[in-house]
Amino acid sequence: MGIFIAGVSCVGKTSIGSILASRLGCRFYDLDKEIEGFFKTSIGRLQGKYLTSESFRHEAAKVLTHILETTENQNFVMALPPSGLMGGYLQVLKKAEGIIAVLTDAPENILKRITFYDIDSHPIEKQLTGKEKLLFLREIKKDISYFLKSYDRAHLRIDISGLSAAEAVEKMHQSLNSFLSDKTTNKLSP
Repeated sequence: MGIFIAGVSCVGKTSIGSILASRLGCRFYDLDKEIEGFFKTSIGRLQGKYLTSESFRHEAAKVLTHILETTENQNFVMALPPSGLMGGYLQVLKKAEGIIAVLTDAPENILKRITFYDIDSHPIEKQLTGKEKLLFLREIKKDISYFLKSYDRAHLRIDISGLSAAEAVEKMHQSLNSFLSDKTTNKLSP
């Protein structure tokens, strides 16, 4: 069974997802990294080759299809990009076996974790000024609003505000088990 983690950038999908996968003893996928490996170029450069975000998502969804075909009947955790419940990604996920969970957090907490990358996906060290913090906080709020409707498609919404990574993993694990116990008597291990 696949556990798909959605949410805006820097909400903690990769950190929490990798810890959860380790706890469950299964494989972790960061779909953005998988897309870069598949196409042998960075997300930024790949997006630049397409006229619209929708056409990019349609092409990138081929990687999601490939992973799902090669992991059939296997347990895994996957961090989706912020648009992971839209367009081509959504078309693939509708056919997939698994649980989709959206992580949410307060914009101020997300701002504390914000990371920057260059066009080739290399991290950039950047100290934000007060004015830049306000600007990025506004952008995070816009992203939350923009993706809100698509995130309604998820099975679960898990608020991790104020939680450490370990606490967020525990809350997610409990939420997944509660969801599964409502659907069946099966639960996730550890």
